[in-house]
Amino acid sequence: MKPEGDIILITGSNGRIGTAVMRELRKTYTNVVGFDTKAEENPPEGCTRIPVEITSDRSVAEGLRVLLAHHGSRVASVIHLAAFYSFDGKPDPRYDSVTVNGTKRLLAGLKAAFDVQQFVFSSTMLVHKPGEPGIFFNEDWPIGPTWAYPESKVRTEAMIREERGDVPTVMLRFAGVYDDGCHSPPLSHQIQRIYERQLESHLYAGSTSHGTSYVHMEDVVNALVRTVERRASLPPETVLLIGEPEALSYDELQHSFMRQIHNESYESFNVPGPIAKIGAWVEDKVLGTKPFIKPWMIDRANDHYALDVSRAKELLGWEPQHTLRKTIPLMVAALKDDDVGFYRENGLEPAEWMLENAKAKAEEKTR
Repeated sequence: MKPEGDIILITGSNGRIGTAVMRELRKTYTNVVGFDTKAEENPPEGCTRIPVEITSDRSVAEGLRVLLAHHGSRVASVIHLAAFYSFDGKPDPRYDSVTVNGTKRLLAGLKAAFDVQQFVFSSTMLVHKPGEPGIFFNEDWPIGPTWAYPESKVRTEAMIREERGDVPTVMLRFAGVYDDGCHSPPLSHQIQRIYERQLESHLYAGSTSHGTSYVHMEDVVNALVRTVERRASLPPETVLLIGEPEALSYDELQHSFMRQIHNESYESFNVPGPIAKIGAWVEDKVLGTKPFIKPWMIDRANDHYALDVSRAKELLGWEPQHTLRKTIPLMVAALKDDDVGFYRENGLEPAEWMLENAKAKAEEKTR
């Protein structure tokens, strides 16, 4: 027996955002299905996951066949989160095989066999040309990606516009996502450098007055839910920026983390780009420390992204309910409560002294 109600299909459903949005949409919709490379044994209650490898014609066709047979042909919304991402900053064939061609393959299969009311593509604010402090840009700001990841999103957006046919589409250009436990690589590595009092925590290759917009996970989920809810009233081709208007400068982030973590003032120094690149190269190739800061990031140190999200407010009734400024104390509280757990949760390698402290605390509790 097929579930009642139109399908909500989420790709990349095993990820942090995919799982959260499945769980939230299930409160309203009865037919919530996820596509991912593996069908996890315990999807959110009431939801279904189907294993699909988006780079394979055969796998996508089989996944859509199962979807049609068991869930019907009416799709209220496709929330397409699956994509390739790497902090290497270099061109990678997976940007095309996963993000561009995977999206094209999925869209073609849906158009062939399903009645699709909406196709939502998870894009990034980084498709835009960087701005300057004092400029809050909207969706009409010039396109100008500066590295491989947003370049792949630009190509995919263009492909969707060409291939969508009669399927209404929404491009949601998200800022950098974080939550109360951080889960943002740039922020977590910045916290790590300050917590461990690394020399690099005092050095920056760009203007410390520049910064970038972020957006809380709960606000991301809320934007996606509202996009689905308002699908009938949105223009057939909709583009929306989703992020916090305030872009905290690198300097303010540094000071905020330092005060919260060590209750001390902070001083940072500008390092010329060429010298910073040499330092990053030495750390990687000579010292073997695998630093998070790569030479390509140094070239982007002056990029500034502050957003005007008035269009999202107008069309979705959405505006952020969280701010990074107010969430920083929660991140630091999680760090201080269990630094080893915080590190591992954020994909960081705990320092030896942290492991020794954690072991000593555990032994003390058993006495």
